[in-house]
Amino acid sequence: MLVRTERRDDDGRTPLDVRVAELETELGARAAELGRVSTELEAFRLRYRHEVGRLHDELDALELAIAEAELGELSKKLDESETPTDAPVEPTVDQPARFTSDAVRRLFRDVAKMIHPDLASHDDVTRERRHALMVEANRAYARGDEEHLRWILESWERSPEAVRGSDPAAAQLRLERRHAQIEEQLTVIAGDLAALKDSSLWQLKAMVDLEAARGKDLVADMVRRLKRDIMVATNRLDAMRPPQ
Repeated sequence: MLVRTERRDDDGRTPLDVRVAELETELGARAAELGRVSTELEAFRLRYRHEVGRLHDELDALELAIAEAELGELSKKLDESETPTDAPVEPTVDQPARFTSDAVRRLFRDVAKMIHPDLASHDDVTRERRHALMVEANRAYARGDEEHLRWILESWERSPEAVRGSDPAAAQLRLERRHAQIEEQLTVIAGDLAALKDSSLWQLKAMVDLEAARGKDLVADMVRRLKRDIMVATNRLDAMRPPQ
């Protein structure tokens, strides 16, 4: 098989070599950014839950108690709205499993034959890739998820690690597949980042950070307002209760 000879730079790299190296660097930067954003968002979620969320829960419980007190004997109203005992009851039908266990078992065996870490060469990167995919395959098998097992198998078959041989044609194919693989990973990371930054929690964090830059603690203001509302609701509920 003839392999087209590509122009190489002073370091012996082809334009595709250079582009893949650039994409590897970009992938590392984007992955780091995704990790940073995820960590920041989780830290903010924990802080918000600890300082604000518990007060929201307390206020919700008080408002529910007030609503029940205003309604009176809530249980009686519920009894009146129940379906009469002589009403026909629709029989329940067990839904069949989406995939048969035999199909899942056969597909899992196919996956294991292709990507099991024991099949790797001395390449640690390839072995780690195989190991990560096998962990994912084991989880999919435990869920009976044939669709995801099939995706894992197809993903491996398209990967550069699946290309065997050390000849120039194999090396070129591995490089082309790695190029496509990185671009796909960059697309996924971009989508994950967009989803995080479009979330209501991130928008709230951005607002809190903006106010903090102006010297204002928005979370502390929320806490003060909630404590005031809790005090008002508590006094209202106490006033509705019969005297002891």
